[in-house]
Amino acid sequence: MNNQSVQALLQQFSLFKDLSNQEMVPIVNLAKYRQYREGSHIFMQDEPLENVYFIQEGTIKIYRTDLHGKEQIINILVSGQMFPHQGFFRNGNYPAHAQVLEDAKLIYIPIHLFEDFLTKNPQVCIKIFRILGDKIVDLQNRLEEQILHNTYEQIVSLLIRLANSHGKEIEKNVFIVKNHFTNRDLANMIGSSRETVNRTLNQLKKNKLLRVDAAGHFIINIEDLKGEIL
Repeated sequence: MNNQSVQALLQQFSLFKDLSNQEMVPIVNLAKYRQYREGSHIFMQDEPLENVYFIQEGTIKIYRTDLHGKEQIINILVSGQMFPHQGFFRNGNYPAHAQVLEDAKLIYIPIHLFEDFLTKNPQVCIKIFRILGDKIVDLQNRLEEQILHNTYEQIVSLLIRLANSHGKEIEKNVFIVKNHFTNRDLANMIGSSRETVNRTLNQLKKNKLLRVDAAGHFIINIEDLKGEIL
């Protein structure tokens, strides 16, 4: 990718969109480009934390594994998102694995070079704090869902979240979500079991609160689903 393309990609992110061309020049000069194939890992949990990644194309799964090898999905990221969110200010190792679910094109910036830039550009630091604040709110909401809602309501909340983050609105309040997720993936996102997710999805379909098209994609009316959360 040439510098102009890199800048165009980076300025899609809230972190950079308000910066002038002159302010973007040193950031673009730091950026590197790489393609990843489906199934490959970008980094592994506990490897040294080195880069911040920006997704041009593709789908990335962020997940952790425990001592027994059990997988917990933290997030599914798509074009226009960045990771790891805490990478700018966190020393140590990557807190999770990052695996490519669909062929990906990524821009990445070495953290130590980016931190040098941030110390000289406090206005960028402010934007980063806002991004991290949004992430904290999202994690607080997820924790609240686990504490206050039963498993059925957690699955409903997860579907609403997927519609908002990964769906395409096809009519008012109705979203289609290209289903890259197995029932086990959905279960791992909320700490449930595949059998419980399968049973709940069937119940939602029976009650006409969830449709699945011929390609297996979810069709979700988020307003109808919100009515299921007490």
